[in-house]
Amino acid sequence: MHWPFCLAKCPYCDFNSHVRETIPQERFASALRKELAHDAARTGRRPLRSIFFGGGTPSLMDPETVAALIEDASRYFDAEPDLEITLEANPTSVERAKLASFREAGVNRISLGIQSLDDASLRFLGREHSASQAIAALETARSLFARVSFDLIYARPGQSLSEWSGELDRALSLASDHLSLYQLTIEQGTKFEALYRQGRFHLPDDEQAARLYERTADIAGRHGLLPYEISNYARPGAESRHNLTYWRYQDYIGIGPGAHGRLTIGDDLLAIRRHRAPEPWAGRVEQGGCGSTEEIPLSAEERGREALLMGLRLTEGISCAAFRTRTSREIGECLDPRILDAALEEGYLTFDRERLIATREGRLRLEALLSALVL
Repeated sequence: MHWPFCLAKCPYCDFNSHVRETIPQERFASALRKELAHDAARTGRRPLRSIFFGGGTPSLMDPETVAALIEDASRYFDAEPDLEITLEANPTSVERAKLASFREAGVNRISLGIQSLDDASLRFLGREHSASQAIAALETARSLFARVSFDLIYARPGQSLSEWSGELDRALSLASDHLSLYQLTIEQGTKFEALYRQGRFHLPDDEQAARLYERTADIAGRHGLLPYEISNYARPGAESRHNLTYWRYQDYIGIGPGAHGRLTIGDDLLAIRRHRAPEPWAGRVEQGGCGSTEEIPLSAEERGREALLMGLRLTEGISCAAFRTRTSREIGECLDPRILDAALEEGYLTFDRERLIATREGRLRLEALLSALVL
């Protein structure tokens, strides 16, 4: 469920998010419910494992809208007894005050966009909250929800190993069961791209970034959080079930402006994309029930490529049997054999009859490895 509105646009963000002076809550609530009903009628009853309210800033939604969407989804599909329902929230005081209402609406997992526990870094990242507000929001969330995650951004300009180690240790002392730890990257079309191109700031070089990544995994491990995906750490059993659906390349429905989906209909696996702009998306939904701009059946080759690009991010790697069922291909058919042999020899990958796995050394080089390896 994608809510595309934010209080401000962060300079590093390339997500489909929009700042509006006023948010037309009723119109977008109605459109989200209508699009969900449209897709539910199309797919029929299926098991429902997770609901994720992402954005944008979904904690700007009215809690009544969240409750209605949860109720709709649980009525249209067969909700599993331990249905995971996550909502992303920011630590500003106005959003923190709504957390109890989201719990009453049915949310059982909260994800806080903290990004840093350093006030100067928060200002650089364009965040609307302070470190003290972030800690207060985290304490409130932990008092209300059994499952709490939060995001941090590291590899910031001038950040040393010792500075990041201290910040991460402090964060992990506050953590519940899950952390998302992202290296700062320069995304096309963002404010940071223009500033970086002008030389207004510099990022750590590749060697320093690798050291920061390795230190991150070591410190998280000391606190009992293990890396199950390249940027995500959890206590065993507390992994995000929703995000695992993406990385394991399973079916999901994307509702809302700019949302993507991968949905099996008959023999086809469809790649579905909704209109990015909020108002045109809502207009399409009001006229025809959904805001899709394209629905493309994926070939076996395209399925194989997507499954590899997603699955090798996981510490568990890719199940050969699941890959075969999903793509109608063998993993080896989708890989450059020369690069595969070299990656196995260097210890970047392991590969047997059951799984293809990127090792820790391989995940350090995953972007370059994938671009060379996947056909």
